[in-house]
Amino acid sequence: MDGIHDLGGIQGFGPIPVAKGDAAFRDLANWEKRMWGLSRSNIARGVTIDWYRHCIERMVPKDYLSFAYFNKWCTTYLVLLIDNGTVSMEDVMRGHVDRPDQPIDAKSLEDVLNITRKANRSFETRSLATPAFSIGDQVTTHRLATGNHTRLPRYARAARGTIIAHHGSHYLPDMGAQGIEAGENLYTVAFAATELWGGQADRRDEVMLDLWESYLVQV
Repeated sequence: MDGIHDLGGIQGFGPIPVAKGDAAFRDLANWEKRMWGLSRSNIARGVTIDWYRHCIERMVPKDYLSFAYFNKWCTTYLVLLIDNGTVSMEDVMRGHVDRPDQPIDAKSLEDVLNITRKANRSFETRSLATPAFSIGDQVTTHRLATGNHTRLPRYARAARGTIIAHHGSHYLPDMGAQGIEAGENLYTVAFAATELWGGQADRRDEVMLDLWESYLVQV
């Protein structure tokens, strides 16, 4: 979908401050650490990573641009919990669940770390579909996106590139956001920087994107 979350290629937001090493949690009260831990504790049961991302994409632009990173997480999980019936709006207004149907099991730090380790899984899947493209093929990306989730960046639409790798079949995020596990061929496509950014870009530069087959049309 087209939304404020798709900031790639947009000018005017200033430089991105990059420091060496991993960024530390900012909050002295440790609520950011707690939010990270809760996100690894399956608090929103049945939610896929694609539906989670789509939920963030649907934030009001003013909130998306002003909320800090973990504020976005907190807001999104609140919406997810309401959406799947874990809590109600009345519970939110009250500040706690009045009569929990299923108490959530407490988890230790080691439990959360084990969940995190197991979460680093492959999304590759088996598919009988023959790849439509081969390495070296010239392709263009679709120009328009639907109102659903997509992993095709706005800045790379209607752009011409070259297939440089095929990764087999992986779950298509567009369908995953709808709760449907559907495999589709995944490719790495190389785009000249001048194709994406115009004549002011360095002609020596390229951008590589992993894109699903349904995003592409053969030239």
